[in-house]
Amino acid sequence: MTLGIPAETKKGERLVAASPKTVGQLVALGYEVIVQSGAGQQATFTDEDYADAGATVGDAKAAWRADIVTAVNAPGKTQLAKMRKGSILISMMSAPSSPDYIADLAERGITGMALDAVPRISRAQSMDVLSTMSNVAGYRAVIEAAENFGGMFTGQVTAAGKTPPAHVFVIGAGVAGLAAIGTAASLGAQVRAFDVRPEVGEQIESMGATFVQAEAAQQEVSSDGYAKELSKEQEALTAAMYAEESAKADVVITTALVRGKAVRTISAEMVAAMKPGSVIIDLAAIGGGNCELTVPGERIVTDNGVTIVGYTDLTSRMPQHTSQLFGTNIVNVMKLMTPGKDGTAVLNFDDEVVRGMTVAHAGEVMWPPPPVNVSAAAAAEEAPSVPPATSMSPEEQAKVLAEAAAKKATRRMVTSGIAAALVVLAVSFSPLSFVSYFTIFALAVVVGFYVISGVSHSLHTPLMAQTNAISGIILVGALLQLGSTNIAVLVMSFVAAAIASINIFGGFLVSYRMLGMFRKEA
Repeated sequence: MTLGIPAETKKGERLVAASPKTVGQLVALGYEVIVQSGAGQQATFTDEDYADAGATVGDAKAAWRADIVTAVNAPGKTQLAKMRKGSILISMMSAPSSPDYIADLAERGITGMALDAVPRISRAQSMDVLSTMSNVAGYRAVIEAAENFGGMFTGQVTAAGKTPPAHVFVIGAGVAGLAAIGTAASLGAQVRAFDVRPEVGEQIESMGATFVQAEAAQQEVSSDGYAKELSKEQEALTAAMYAEESAKADVVITTALVRGKAVRTISAEMVAAMKPGSVIIDLAAIGGGNCELTVPGERIVTDNGVTIVGYTDLTSRMPQHTSQLFGTNIVNVMKLMTPGKDGTAVLNFDDEVVRGMTVAHAGEVMWPPPPVNVSAAAAAEEAPSVPPATSMSPEEQAKVLAEAAAKKATRRMVTSGIAAALVVLAVSFSPLSFVSYFTIFALAVVVGFYVISGVSHSLHTPLMAQTNAISGIILVGALLQLGSTNIAVLVMSFVAAAIASINIFGGFLVSYRMLGMFRKEA
C-alpha cells in the first residue's frame, strides 16, 4: 500500500507528519511512502533526506491520492476532495467538537482515524500525540518565559555580588506541567507547583518542585482521573492560594486545559498584584486562556509591567524535534495496524486502540467509540461492621467501634503469644546448630521486613534487583545441597531452588517488560 505525507496546509504550521528517520521505519513496515516535495522544509528536512530514507518525493496530488494519508492537522475540504474513496486518513481531528467534519469523512467514504483520540491506556502511550505535544509545549513554555523574563533562572554568586534564583509557579501537573517543572528546575529556578489532584504531589516533588496545596480545600478526583468540579468555597480557597503564589512568583505557567476548554485561574486583580517584570505563560490560550487578560496568539504587557504570553503555536516553534516525535507516534500506530509488516494496513476493530481512534469507516460515523476502562477504581476500604447510623446515636457508634477494636487487639495479642510459645518450644528442644541458623533466619526476616516496608514504591524496581541477588545466593546454596543423601535436605533444597528460580527469572521478565515500556524509538 502507498502512504502519503503531504505538506501541511494550516497557515503558519511548520510541522510535518514524518521525519526522514520515521519514513525509513514506515518503509521497513513494507509501505511505499510518498512525500510531497517541500513538506519538511519548515522542519529543516530536505527532499533529499526523505529520498535517502527510501521515500518517493512527488507532488501534492500523488501524496493525497495514496492509500493512507498521514497529516498533523485535519485537512480541509479541498484536500479531502483529492483523496480516494476507501483510503485512510490519520491526523488530529478534534473529534468531540467536529461532528460535521466526521460526517463529511463518512460521506466521502474515507476512513478517519483521529490521533488525538487514542485511548489513554498504557500500551497506547507510544501513540499518544497529545502527550507528545504537551511535553514539547511545557518545555517551550519555560524557554519563552526565560526569553521574556528580565533575569536569570538560576542564582548567581559573582565577585560583583549575588542574584537570587527565579521563582516559578506552575499551575497544573499534567504532561505539560511536569515538563515545565522539570525544565525550570533544571535551569536552576525555585519551582512551586499546584494541581487539584493530590495524588500527583509525589510526581511534582520528584521533578524538583515544591507541591503547593490549597489548605482546607477538599480536592477530589473523579473515577476517570479528572478533577471533580470544585464547590464555591473550594474555589475561593484555591483562588486565594493562586493570588498568594502568583504575587510572589517571577514566572507563572498555567496549563489548566480540561477537554479543550481553559479553566480561569488567574484574574485581572491577581495580575495587578504581580511584580513588574513578571511573566505569565498561558499554555491554555488555545482554549480561551487561564488568565483573564490572555490574548490567544499574542504577547501583551500590562500597565503594571507584567508580560502575558498567549502563543498557541508553541509546538510549531520547535518543528524539527516535534515532527520527529509526532512521526514516531504515527509509526507506532502503523506498527499496530501492520501485524504482518507487509505494507498492508489491517483495521482490527476488536483492538480498543484502533477502534477508539476510528471516527468514520465505510460510510458510517463511528464516533464516539465504546468506553475504555482506563483504570480500575480503587476498592473501598472495608469498614467495621456497624449497625445503620439511623438506629444508633454517635456515642453508641463510638462505643461499638471501640469494642470491635479492643476485640481485634485481643485476638492479635493471643495469636502472637501462641506463636511465640511455639517458637520457644521449638528452639528449646532443637539441636544447637538449628538454634544458630534459626536466629540468623529470624534476624533476616526482621531486617528484611523493615527494609522493604520502608522503601517508596518508586524504588521497588531497584529493590527487586536486590531480592534477585538474594535469591541467587539461595539458589547457589540449594544447588550445593542437591547432592545430599538426606531426603529431607534434598527435598528442601529442591523446593528452595525452584522458588528462587521463579523469583530470579520472573524478575528478569518484569525488568525486560519495563525497559520495553521506556524504550525510545525517536
